[in-house]
Amino acid sequence: MKYALVTGGSRGIGRAVSVKLARMGYHIIINYASNATEAEKTLELVQQAGQDGEMLKFDVSNHQQTREAIESWESAHPEEYIEVLVNNAGIRRDNIMAFMPEEDWRRVLNITLDGFYNVTQPLLQPMLVHKFGRIINMASVSGLKGMPGQTNYSAAKGGIIAATKALAQEVARKNVTVNAVAPGFIRTDMVEGLDEEALKKTIPANRFGTPEEVAELVGFLVSPDAGYITGNVISINGGLYT
Repeated sequence: MKYALVTGGSRGIGRAVSVKLARMGYHIIINYASNATEAEKTLELVQQAGQDGEMLKFDVSNHQQTREAIESWESAHPEEYIEVLVNNAGIRRDNIMAFMPEEDWRRVLNITLDGFYNVTQPLLQPMLVHKFGRIINMASVSGLKGMPGQTNYSAAKGGIIAATKALAQEVARKNVTVNAVAPGFIRTDMVEGLDEEALKKTIPANRFGTPEEVAELVGFLVSPDAGYITGNVISINGGLYT
């Protein structure tokens, strides 16, 4: 049995990635923080894709909660390990910096950056012991370009990009790859409230992307064909910014 953990797997890109990895033969561990109904829908889609899965509730920004959930899973699977990790959990709390509440700054960074540490660190050693692992971090065009009104989100995603490049160098000799995917505007809950018609005019492809297109890229990076790709940030943005 091959196991993959997708954080924030209940909706959007996380759901599409879960289904894609299921089609690749992985047993999917669907992390969610609160919306069990949507996580169950993802699980149903995973099962329809021909694989089984399970739901694992924890807030990635909470170190103790995350560690307890992972340790509980490991205790129930003493002979197994999670060989694929997709750090997808994230939120937006947009505002110009001059009016940004401290809570909005901290919450965005905590989920993305603390979440990266809290989930990745305990899963890393088993990957190194087994000499195989795939870690995919969900970044953003905001982390590459910077976006006005998203200083917190840009800081979080820029940090994930830097962490990706550093960790990749630490673990490459053990056949563990670490890459980041940087989506542009993808039609998910994360772009609710944005003016799609106006924004499409700024995108050379003249449309928003789909979660399934992002999932295809993640699937490739997980595959054996991508074993020599590590420490990279791959944009998927319709030509918006590279």
